[in-house]
Amino acid sequence: MNELTGFEQSMIYMTLVIAVIGLAYALYLRAQVLAKDKGTPEMQKVWNAIKTGALAYLRRQARAIVPLIAVLTVALFLSVYIVPPTHDAVEHFKAQGITNESTVTLIVAIGRALAFIMGALFSLSVGQMGMRIAVDANVRVASEARRSFGGAMKLAYRAGTVTGMLTDALGLFGGTIIFIIFGRATPDVLLGYGFGATLLALFMRVGGGIFTKAADVGADLVGKVEQGLEEDDRRNAAVIADLVGDNVGDCAGMAADIFESYEVTIVSGLILGLALTALTGSLQWIVFPLVIRGIGVASSIVGTFLVKADSGKDGRDALKAINKGFYISAAISVVLFALFSVFYMKTNNAVELRPFLSVALGVALVLVIDKLTEYFTDTHYKPVKDIAKATGGGPATAILSGMVVGKESAVWTTLVIAAAIGVSLVIWAGSSVAYVLYGIAMTGIGMLSLTGNNVAMDSFGPISDNANGVAEMGGETGECRRVLDELDAVGNTTKAITKGVAIGSAVIAAVSLFGSFITDVNTVQKALNQPLMTGIDVAKPLVFIGLLIGGTIPWLFSSIAIKAVERAAGLIVNEVRRQFRNPDIMSYKIEPDYEAAVSISTQAAQRELMTLALLSVLGPIIVGPLLGVEALGGFLAGVILSGQLLAVYMANAGGAWDNAKKSIETEPRNKANNTGKGSERHKAAVVGDTVGDPLKDTSGPALNPMIKVINLVSVIIAPLVVTYTGSPISIAIGLALVGVFGWVVMNSKKEPAA
Repeated sequence: MNELTGFEQSMIYMTLVIAVIGLAYALYLRAQVLAKDKGTPEMQKVWNAIKTGALAYLRRQARAIVPLIAVLTVALFLSVYIVPPTHDAVEHFKAQGITNESTVTLIVAIGRALAFIMGALFSLSVGQMGMRIAVDANVRVASEARRSFGGAMKLAYRAGTVTGMLTDALGLFGGTIIFIIFGRATPDVLLGYGFGATLLALFMRVGGGIFTKAADVGADLVGKVEQGLEEDDRRNAAVIADLVGDNVGDCAGMAADIFESYEVTIVSGLILGLALTALTGSLQWIVFPLVIRGIGVASSIVGTFLVKADSGKDGRDALKAINKGFYISAAISVVLFALFSVFYMKTNNAVELRPFLSVALGVALVLVIDKLTEYFTDTHYKPVKDIAKATGGGPATAILSGMVVGKESAVWTTLVIAAAIGVSLVIWAGSSVAYVLYGIAMTGIGMLSLTGNNVAMDSFGPISDNANGVAEMGGETGECRRVLDELDAVGNTTKAITKGVAIGSAVIAAVSLFGSFITDVNTVQKALNQPLMTGIDVAKPLVFIGLLIGGTIPWLFSSIAIKAVERAAGLIVNEVRRQFRNPDIMSYKIEPDYEAAVSISTQAAQRELMTLALLSVLGPIIVGPLLGVEALGGFLAGVILSGQLLAVYMANAGGAWDNAKKSIETEPRNKANNTGKGSERHKAAVVGDTVGDPLKDTSGPALNPMIKVINLVSVIIAPLVVTYTGSPISIAIGLALVGVFGWVVMNSKKEPAA
């Protein structure tokens, strides 16, 4: 901080204050939510069952994760001794009077290890606290729906905003504190912070996704298709597990997912900003992204607070109100970004607007992806209507129609992201590659500057879904159920939109990290007097091999995740069928054994965590030592492209199938016209939705943290790869890890005990 001007120091401390205000705002909203009544005794009985299952799952997940955090903390501490701190870090501590390089190495090693712990704990905390407020809110939203549409909508959104602001403010708080302590040495330390956040997000996203979709698929196939029951009929033994899964998958998983994207863009932004600082001698390239994030938090506070639909009557009013809040936040942030840039960013005494334009591009990219995803997944547009129409031909045509929608949406979303990167090239035309990569990183910063709004929109979905389930199982009918059905359908759209934003931000963050990878490689190559790697030449056979291998990883990862859901869903189907054979359950004389399905889902989720985490971590560690640093670059490019297309396809196809089902459920029930719940079209739509569930809520979203785990691991090991590739030890380690990788894949195919 001593290297900053007085104004720069004031802005950094102001950013820290804004982070604290964001946390206080989250606590304020939480108090508002908890002040509402919890409804009828029947509602509270359902709510208690959901809460018990959710907390039990998270406790078990934490017990599985903590030992791994301990091991990796040691590994990250030792990584600084294998690859010494950067030149900038050494110079920073020399300016502080610490000239002994061994002491500098120790300080950076301790900093990276502690930052890893902080990133992991913050990611875990965001997920856990987000899930808890979602569980506490669902029964209150169900109760509020008995009184007014606007009240229920506002309460569900504000509960989601608690999670959003925790994600936003904690992410900003952690990054700013590290910068205040470590200054120009921050990128060395932030690698640990980003890796901790990303790895925990992978665990929570994968675990929560497997849990929720195993329960959902099992509940729908037996309850809806075989028995013709309602969505959350309390005789269905899997409904509580399904409702628990909404919270541990969508709330805890998405919050941790967005949190790590938030941190990864800061990591890449500061690494690339440091490269520009070395070129220009100005620290403004590092200060800029931190202050921009602070402005984003402040803008989210204003926009989310103004969201309300008191005069609304249906889902269109609710979606309009939520979008309005986002647009207000976006407008405020862009204006403040521009003012800050004009006042602060200078090059040769002239205003430097290019970073602002890159950040504004990120905000615009979010808006475009929002609308694109809404078009492909909302009930009011042609793609979902086409799927609903296709259900007249049965499950096969419904599934084919959803695949068409998902694949087309992946094309347009990818082209939009490509266009955004192209615009960034235009903005930075005439500048070196370092400036262009910094601009792309700022686009990622802009995309996630309104994280509070994005996570609020996402959490709104499972909160509304759970509220609907609580109301149905609690015996509510009439206007209360109509209100909650409307909010549930809106929630499906907002979840799909935020998944689109999460995937898009993951790609931009990965491209930024790709730039950081090249920057780190060049730093080591300069020190070793090696030729600099200026790009990735796919004409080289080894690089092309790396590209092909990278392209396969998202497919293998998705295969294992979906297989985990299929296995667990099969066990739940058998359990639900077994319980339905009890006539006392069917006649409401006794309650089903909900705990059995919760236990099956919990065990399935935990069983696959380490398998999928190891796949993500081992890939780059194998490719780098065996094929070289350029091949590792090709590997990363393959992962990014393949992962982006596959993730968007799965997320949007699943969302479209879900809303096609919802649109049929809102039709008048008429057997002769084959419309409404219980019709053959409805059964076909349920099958499509069941197929889409593990795509949109398990494997698709889990690709986001997987892409960034692979990129961060590559950035961390890049100096090692440059230094030791071709050595006998490097080859031996690579070959040994090939064996481990094969064992992991084979182990994932083992069938669990019934």
